[in-house]
Amino acid sequence: MKAVVWQGKRDVRVEDVPDPAIQEPTDAVVRITSTGLCGSDLHLYEVLTPFMTPGDILGHEPMGIVEEVGPEVTDLRPGDRVVVPFQIACGHCHMCGSGLPTQCETTQVTGEGMGAQLFGYTRLYGAVPGGQAEYLRVPQAQFGPIKVPEGPSDDRFVYLSDVLPTAWQAVAYADVPRGGTVAVLGLGPIGDMACRIALARGAGRVFGVDLVPERLARAGARGVETFDLTSFDSEKELIEAIRDRTDGGRGPDAVIDAVGTEAHGGAAAKLAQTAAGALPRALGGKLAERFSVDRLTALYTAIDLVRRGGTVSLSGVYGGQADPMPLLTMFDKQLQLRMGQANVRRWSDDILPYLTDEDPLGVDDFATHRVPLAEAPHAYEMFQKKQDGAVKVLMRP
Repeated sequence: MKAVVWQGKRDVRVEDVPDPAIQEPTDAVVRITSTGLCGSDLHLYEVLTPFMTPGDILGHEPMGIVEEVGPEVTDLRPGDRVVVPFQIACGHCHMCGSGLPTQCETTQVTGEGMGAQLFGYTRLYGAVPGGQAEYLRVPQAQFGPIKVPEGPSDDRFVYLSDVLPTAWQAVAYADVPRGGTVAVLGLGPIGDMACRIALARGAGRVFGVDLVPERLARAGARGVETFDLTSFDSEKELIEAIRDRTDGGRGPDAVIDAVGTEAHGGAAAKLAQTAAGALPRALGGKLAERFSVDRLTALYTAIDLVRRGGTVSLSGVYGGQADPMPLLTMFDKQLQLRMGQANVRRWSDDILPYLTDEDPLGVDDFATHRVPLAEAPHAYEMFQKKQDGAVKVLMRP
């Protein structure tokens, strides 16, 4: 089959790889009909290269048709249309029962000290072949895949794999009071969708911050009050401008950081990212794990911006272990900080009622680009460079 494989920094290729097969009784094989390109994939494209191995199959936002199931997968049959969550979880351990499938005790990558396995996402998360391919082996298929109805196009449902639950959890963790205010830093796919979900769930005002004109325009068209980062001379000016739109100038009730390690700024941290990527994988991985590889501009802004007693919800991915945190400020402001990979099956039943013909979240036209899988190398480059208005890319095998 054809699959998108990682071969080095900024080097992804579409190559022939062996077809997947049932290996365990809880496996399924899914023929992929649509698969997304995620901002997290860009971390593998450049920042997290020390944890990659040439030939790794990328992708963690797939959906398709069940081709084959193992004997212990009793609720799926060949021909079923399914979305595959990005994490692999059993559904019956203590963590899964607690609504935390990202911490699944059956699939935890204990050798790396990490949580549940993820599709197509480095040795830290099990080096499981991903979904940017014609076919995908799905472990723990007795729990993971989400059955969806026939009829609507893949665009209606494919975002259940990652974008929708990640944005939904970001808003849920932000705990925005009905009629309250929330600022979203970063209007890529997750930030954009978080704005839509916050408004749909009753937020009074949503402020969105980015520096890409197309992203600002998309969010503004859906009722988000947008702020162009490039129009401010300093972070302080941006914070004051947003605070001026809140009651008493105290700041928003919550801030969602949907940027993470790809944030602009932080020359020293950028140097650490570059150095880690340039070293041999064994050495680069140790540098990336033990020392800061993050640019924390967005997180620091979130902490300064949120009102006292407010909540910072962190959905952007950070990777360093030595990043300095402004704990005095956080303690003094009495902030709550919530974070983590999205627990897809925890939220999927809450999200499905929004995926109707009325399309309140705008999923049907959420993608800005739809390309054949064969064009994946160009899609990665375009998305990484924010060219041609690329906000969300779907690929079709």
